Amino acid sequence: MRKLVVTSGKGGVRKTTVTALLGRKLAMLGYKVVLVDGDVGLNNLDVVMGIEHKVVYDVSDVLDGRCKLSQALVVDSESGVSVLPSSSRKLNVSPQAFRGIIDNMRGVDFVIIDCPAGIDEGFHRAVSSANEAIVVTTPSASAIRDADKVRSLLSSYRLQDVSLVVNRVRYDMVRRGEMLSFKEIGNLLHLPVVGVIPEDDHVTV
Repeated sequence: MRKLVVTSGKGGVRKTTVTALLGRKLAMLGYKVVLVDGDVGLNNLDVVMGIEHKVVYDVSDVLDGRCKLSQALVVDSESGVSVLPSSSRKLNVSPQAFRGIIDNMRGVDFVIIDCPAGIDEGFHRAVSSANEAIVVTTPSASAIRDADKVRSLLSSYRLQDVSLVVNRVRYDMVRRGEMLSFKEIGNLLHLPVVGVIPEDDHVTV
């Protein structure tokens, strides 16, 4: 089982959207995928997936023994990917307890954890449960700076792989020299670029 955390440092780079679409694509390719909302208290992965109306239990119910892990998983009918929703209440969830849930998943090819924005307790809880990381950034200077901070923090974990996705790229601005190219961003962050997503208003719609 591959356990990936999708992180960014900065909010607003569409990290949750990347998590949702990556999970759906892998599921459509035939892999068994579980998406985990790691943002306790500010959960929105279920909203991005369009399955919030199906949620009955969440991670807090699993931790408190009110339901089994399998009962809390919500299946996206479009792709077959399963989602473990986070709690809308601010909870004190230890990294050990969170990691225990991830490690107890069976028959799964990919677990993808949507990491909270920032680099506080929620970040460390999510990252400590993974063995691979994908850093998402946009070409803005502030997002790249925050991604660099995250890259530095990730180096303290025993991750098998850390890679980069550059989101919201405007190729017309790159050609005019008004925006860094994905290659330049990858070189600045010293990370291999595994995905480049162009700016597209249809994604927002």
